[in-house]
Amino acid sequence: MEHQPPPFFNRGPAPLVRLAFFVSLAFLLMVLDARFRYAENVRQVVALAAYPIQLVAMAPVNLFHGVVDYFSSTTALREENSALRARQLRAAQGLLQLAALQEENGQLRRLLDARERLPRKSVFAEILYAARDPFSRKVVIDKGSQDGILPGQPVIDDVGVIGQVTRVYFLVSEVTLLSDKDQAIPLQVLRNGLRAVAYGAEGGMLDLRFMAANADIRNGDTLVTSGIDGTYPPGLPVATVVRIERDAAYAFASITLMPTAGTDRYRQVLVLSNEAKPPPPQPAPPARKPVRTKRPRKGG
Repeated sequence: MEHQPPPFFNRGPAPLVRLAFFVSLAFLLMVLDARFRYAENVRQVVALAAYPIQLVAMAPVNLFHGVVDYFSSTTALREENSALRARQLRAAQGLLQLAALQEENGQLRRLLDARERLPRKSVFAEILYAARDPFSRKVVIDKGSQDGILPGQPVIDDVGVIGQVTRVYFLVSEVTLLSDKDQAIPLQVLRNGLRAVAYGAEGGMLDLRFMAANADIRNGDTLVTSGIDGTYPPGLPVATVVRIERDAAYAFASITLMPTAGTDRYRQVLVLSNEAKPPPPQPAPPARKPVRTKRPRKGG
């Protein structure tokens, strides 16, 4: 007994016939579209209808690329920021070094000017380090006996006296500062010529001892070397009066001085010799040209 499929499942034309039909239709549509542009409107409608579907389909991919680009750009910006910061630090370091070199160059020029004005010979020196003794104020310079340095020679900078050479080695020397408690220097008040002796005190200051309570000295007075000891040339700036205490119960006044020069500003100093500087050579007078006298002519 044969079973026939119900009408709902009727297969219609044969597959080969349908294939030939649709191929012919597709070929016809391609020819019409290429020749007469009949399918342009249909293409626009289909593209418009498919655009939201394309957006939805591309959303995960676009989101992934956006996240990757964000982190990549953030990393690149951080690296660029670090490189710029390092470059800025290097530039700042170079500017600081340039400023320090300019200051040192200016101080060397001032030392050269002071060297030209001094009546004694001098030697350039540089402070290497401060002495390790906590109970004294001393520094070590890079010049020693091989450079002609001798104990007792004064040491100055471009503004005034720093101290005195107290110990000499072959390559280096030890300089005791004026503020050392065992150091003393004869001074003279620049305003009125009053003489006194200053001693080292605490805190890098100087004490003007054995000065009468009624002595003519004021705050702000400048004191210079008197030169009576034969060690320091006269007229070198040493200190300024910063405090005066007078008490009727005491015969002497308590006077505190602030040194004009110091080792806390620059490292270059001058070590003064005891030898006088030779006078500059005088220019030779111009040679006189011999005067030619005319001989009288002999008569014919």
